[in-house]
Amino acid sequence: MTDQETAKQKPTPIGLTGSIATGKSTVSMMLAELGADIIDADKIAFEAVLKGKPAWQKIIDYFGEGILLGNGEIDRKALGDIIFNNPDKKHMLNSIVHPEVFSEMGRQVIEAVKRPEAVIVLDVPLLMESGMHMGMSEIILVYTLENIQLERLMTRDNIARADAMAKIRSQIPVEEKKRHATIIIDNSYTIKETNEQVIKVFNQLKNKLAKVD
Repeated sequence: MTDQETAKQKPTPIGLTGSIATGKSTVSMMLAELGADIIDADKIAFEAVLKGKPAWQKIIDYFGEGILLGNGEIDRKALGDIIFNNPDKKHMLNSIVHPEVFSEMGRQVIEAVKRPEAVIVLDVPLLMESGMHMGMSEIILVYTLENIQLERLMTRDNIARADAMAKIRSQIPVEEKKRHATIIIDNSYTIKETNEQVIKVFNQLKNKLAKVD
């Protein structure tokens, strides 16, 4: 087999994203249950700032020890409150954490592509905000109508309408994200209906991969 033939057989990572409270995590779990290789940016980011990790120390150096819990771990809520309305501090935090996340995601992709049958899904909440969607052949967007998104967020986080809307407005509008997506899973209705869509999408991706092989 030539190097070119081998390269053609390597699966290409697929982007999975949504907006806050649209149900991306639910769809990600459904895909995982079907056999997809999920590379979860949120999980990687969570682990990247655990006590003793390089990013943990850099965050402490910049934000101070006042953001630490009693056990030495970072108080994620307190840190989130600090950066929410402060673009400069948010940018600094991202500049510390993102390189660690991208490095680990890259390592996991390298491992996953060794399996030609793998359906590799990059689960990234801010896929489009970060520009990571550029160049991806497939981008799955988990979509809901904004009024449903708002109600779900208020219920999930037990927050007021104004606070929920502020969180929604801090991201690229889900309607705008639709223009960049190649596959849309509408999570506006029942779990059963969403699961049926996910199964259909997964089978389409598997079939597309089989044709490449």
